[in-house]
Amino acid sequence: MVIFCTSIGSGRLSRGTIVAIVVPTIVVVVIIIILGLLARRLSLLCWRKKYQEIDFDQSGITTVHSLQFDFKTIEVATDKFARYNKLGQGGFGEVYKGTLTNGTEVAVKRLSKTSSQGAQEFKNEVVVVAKLQHRNLVRLLGFCLEGEEKILVYEFVPNKSLDYFLFDPTKRGQLDWKQRYTIIGGITRGILYLHQDSRLTIIHRDLKASNILLDADMNPKIADFGMARIFGMDQSGANTSRIVGTYGYMSPEYMIHGQFSMKSDVYSFGVLVLEIICGRKNSSFQQTSGTTVDNLVTYAWKVWTDGSPLDLLDPTISDNYQSEEVTRCIHIALLCVQEDPADRPNLSTIMSMVTSNTFILPVPQPPGFFLQNRRNQERGLDGLESSQSTIRSGSQSINDVTITDLDPR
Repeated sequence: MVIFCTSIGSGRLSRGTIVAIVVPTIVVVVIIIILGLLARRLSLLCWRKKYQEIDFDQSGITTVHSLQFDFKTIEVATDKFARYNKLGQGGFGEVYKGTLTNGTEVAVKRLSKTSSQGAQEFKNEVVVVAKLQHRNLVRLLGFCLEGEEKILVYEFVPNKSLDYFLFDPTKRGQLDWKQRYTIIGGITRGILYLHQDSRLTIIHRDLKASNILLDADMNPKIADFGMARIFGMDQSGANTSRIVGTYGYMSPEYMIHGQFSMKSDVYSFGVLVLEIICGRKNSSFQQTSGTTVDNLVTYAWKVWTDGSPLDLLDPTISDNYQSEEVTRCIHIALLCVQEDPADRPNLSTIMSMVTSNTFILPVPQPPGFFLQNRRNQERGLDGLESSQSTIRSGSQSINDVTITDLDPR
């Protein structure tokens, strides 16, 4: 009887031991699995963050060191950033002309030490531009990052920027309609490359006349990718609490709600095309009593609906142009500035519209900001910081208000 009880006790002790071993083991295994999953997720998030920030180590550029200039080389090239070498000044800093030791002329963009653009935005511009190879985009030759100095070295484009010619009454006559039409086509090809043909989908976010440079043959090159937003190939838009761009070129959904996409660039492109056609800045139109015209977009819509689109044409070229081409370009521009982003064509469609006269154009809908007075537009800018962006070419100075940090409503 005693033996029997001992046997049962032993059995019970054996089961208890098993439970004491198995349960903690299972708990430990579960904890290890959870920790492993968390570690894997953390690693994935870190990788995504590095990808989104486009760190040099993740950029895919294997020749980053070959792109890097030391500060002394830049100083020598610009004669220590001599005033006579200064080409212009913008929201991010100053631009100087320089000559490398091999005789190559370059444009040196020296980031302001007080600029809101930080090291990451600087890296973003370096990586983005270094990846791009297109005849209608400014080519990046290198960079310098030493201490507080952040410098970009671009190819030198001799004929300054489009606004230098377009908005000067004495110079815009040098751009006949044939040249303007060629410039429109070149800008279209450049943006198409940014949106669809490059390795990444790139939204410029600050397309304007002063960011279009002209080479020796007056071919356009899109410049200033400091505010470019990079997406993976499966992404087409985003929301942001920090709005960057130039008032008058920004789409309504971007300026008011902080929503941007490729269609935001399309809107800016439409405004730019209208400026090229009429030779006037969007902001040069002032509201007059009894009218709804207070900017170029609303004026273009008015003359279009009145059946007299050619009234928009720059009078300095009114004797030498093809009316069908001009009217078609105005039509395309109005399609680009429609209020609903979904109604705006994408760049591949715009390219077909520009290059093919047989492409049937849809009827444009009213543009963004149409029938809104200036007070309503400026209401969206209340309490928002802006900075003057000044482009100086020779003795001429052109001022654009560039929104650098803007909270959407």
